[in-house]
Amino acid sequence: MIPEVVARSPYVSLVTYRRSGTAVATPVWAVAEGDELLVWTRDDSWKVKRLRNDARVTVTPCDVRGRIAEGVPTVEGTGRLLEGKDALGRVRRAMAGKYGLRFRLMDSVGALVRGGKRPHVGISVTL
Repeated sequence: MIPEVVARSPYVSLVTYRRSGTAVATPVWAVAEGDELLVWTRDDSWKVKRLRNDARVTVTPCDVRGRIAEGVPTVEGTGRLLEGKDALGRVRRAMAGKYGLRFRLMDSVGALVRGGKRPHVGISVTL
């Protein structure tokens, strides 16, 4: 079950782990859908590479810069990559539903700059 404070937060700090066990936090957009928290990111990002080696994650509500307020909960979970056209379409629809025009503009302009390519992957976090 996804805590309401995590589901409502515009940004969450997604912590993934290096092979050495070192935690790396990244502020990301996230959407609660059923029992999953969906994240959209570039397929060549380091968080994707870290998730391929270690599925452990933690999620904490934060601001755009990754700053975490006092007293907000941190939740442990498991992350898995959602690759392929159908999976990414599902994540994109969920992101557009929560973030609206901001997401659509970022996605469209990014695709335009990259010549129509969308080198992205979804991340499903089960808490």
